[in-house]
Amino acid sequence: MNLLIRSKRIMSLVSPFSKIAFGRPYAPRVRLPMTLAVTALMTLAAALAPTTVVQAHQSGMQADGPTTVARSRVAADVLMSSYDPDKAWFPSSWWNSAVALQTIGDYMQRTGDRRYVGQLDNTFEKDKGVFPAGVLSGDPLLGNFTSRAIDDTEWWGLTWVQAYDVTGNRKYLDMAVTIATYVDGYWDTGTCSGGVWWNAERTYKNAVTNGLWIRLTAELHNRLRGDRVWLDRSRTAWAWFQGSGMINANGLVNDGLTDTCTNNGQTVWSYNQGMAIGAGLELWRATRDPTILKTVRRLADAAIGTNGLVSNGVLTESCDALDQTCDDNGKQFKGIFMRYWTDLVDTTNDRTYRSFLDTQANTIWNDDRDAAGRLGTRWSGATSDDHPNVFDWRTEASAMSALLGEVPLWTPQESLADTLSPAQPVIMPSASGNSSIAINLGTSATGWLPVNVQASIQAPEGWSVSPASTQLHLRPHGTANPVSGTTPLQLTVPSAATDGHHAMTATVTAPGLRFDTQADVLIAHAINFDTGTVDENPWLFDGTHSQSNGVQNRFADGNSYFTYRFPFPSDTTSAHVTLTIDAEYLVQVSADNQTWTTVLKEDQPITDGSNKADQIIDLTPYLPPASNGARPVYLKVSDSFPDDGWGGRVYHVAANIIE
Repeated sequence: MNLLIRSKRIMSLVSPFSKIAFGRPYAPRVRLPMTLAVTALMTLAAALAPTTVVQAHQSGMQADGPTTVARSRVAADVLMSSYDPDKAWFPSSWWNSAVALQTIGDYMQRTGDRRYVGQLDNTFEKDKGVFPAGVLSGDPLLGNFTSRAIDDTEWWGLTWVQAYDVTGNRKYLDMAVTIATYVDGYWDTGTCSGGVWWNAERTYKNAVTNGLWIRLTAELHNRLRGDRVWLDRSRTAWAWFQGSGMINANGLVNDGLTDTCTNNGQTVWSYNQGMAIGAGLELWRATRDPTILKTVRRLADAAIGTNGLVSNGVLTESCDALDQTCDDNGKQFKGIFMRYWTDLVDTTNDRTYRSFLDTQANTIWNDDRDAAGRLGTRWSGATSDDHPNVFDWRTEASAMSALLGEVPLWTPQESLADTLSPAQPVIMPSASGNSSIAINLGTSATGWLPVNVQASIQAPEGWSVSPASTQLHLRPHGTANPVSGTTPLQLTVPSAATDGHHAMTATVTAPGLRFDTQADVLIAHAINFDTGTVDENPWLFDGTHSQSNGVQNRFADGNSYFTYRFPFPSDTTSAHVTLTIDAEYLVQVSADNQTWTTVLKEDQPITDGSNKADQIIDLTPYLPPASNGARPVYLKVSDSFPDDGWGGRVYHVAANIIE
């Protein structure tokens, strides 16, 4: 039998469940674990179908299906490298962690990759208890992911619905019901005739809290057999939201209501617009009410219209302006919009909406990706000296949602990706002699058949890399656990290499598959950078245990820390580093990143920055013997009073070197 015909026959078995949003089979009022059998059938069909058929399923794509899967896998791995398994979150942001974990759930559902199910469960089990203020949130956590911040609580509700969709484990859905029951206590008709309060103090009724409520209640209805209660609540909330006045005359959603229950005219944030779209889509799936879908389209058309949220075709937050910096909240707004925009594309198959999604994904990948593979906050890639483009786990999670939208619903089983990971992407050449650094070429693949991968690596002119080409043999076994291999490379740089950023590239190919990646190596004869900027990145050996708020500082609170590595030239005889630093700092130095010596410590509990000063540290005693043309020294900053959360904060780093 023809493979395509066989695939169509299998698809006919699952067609009753073919209304899909973000890779999620929907069967209204049918228990969602039924979709596990559907997923198995879809996996079998995809295994039988040729890649060319899979790619043709989505028209208008600017990148083929296997490539979009590979891009998403690279982004997911970068994001999860920031996950803290001990505290079971992403550092220092409670609601942002919920959204990032939901994005990882989206990724697993969209691609079939199940490697991160354990992290979802780790967070569920470790963080469902009661916590005092300052441990995981600025607010006390009341248990079951609830707090005085009602919108924060709702984000966790959506995260656990997504975890249920991925795993079929009923405990996640039960937790979402518990959360929603708590939130229902803040629905109040006594003020503005309805709506959920933003906080436990009942001071504000706003768009995001109520958009979240509509989506959450509709999601519960669509997963609970025989439900009427959650559906009625969702319908009531949707009707109230439509009449609340928060949707302005242009079809855009302002932030909330005034004390007199009128539109407050505040910023049209992308996540409010996206959340309203997503809320309507989920309720439409529950009711098939055409008026709801009509409203959703109006909201969507307004978002990408003349006075909407787009600049030169790219989704743009107001804080993306070059004279502004998005705070840690704003960094994730666009990703929330794209999550529900993807839902819109999947539901309507509208070519205009699809084209917009494609533009975002390809712009991000081509213009907003740094040499470490991280995705930034400004999707256009724009930056400025005073307000640089920021790259962190929040911006990664946000941009990743756009990449996920390009992954076809009929997920390609075959994919191939590669990464280049320099152990330290900076070289300080000596006056004579070459320098070298180790670089790992990582290759990953999914599929059902063994694959021979050809890899070629190209170094800048005058440099050399060994090996320059190589072969790998990978034996993938489906999509749930991509297989990977690592090839060590040695990059040799001549002493005459000029200062600046130099790119090396790697291309991996297999029959019908290709993926390109790039790494950036900085040649520098001096050390002088502001922290929290792209100029800091090459020197930051371990920054995952720290924070930067995007305004040129980096800090580490409690038991956190961050480490710089300074690969001084092999002929260095003396070196001093100057740190502009304040708060309760503890600074240690090491020649091997293992044995540490304290060289600077604040002995007083200072939390107001009043001790900010330039501190000079002599690194000469810690210079190790030369190796590979360098004498590297490690410098670690942490917290001298870890119990109060005001650890060392560094603003600028500079060094004087004598060769």
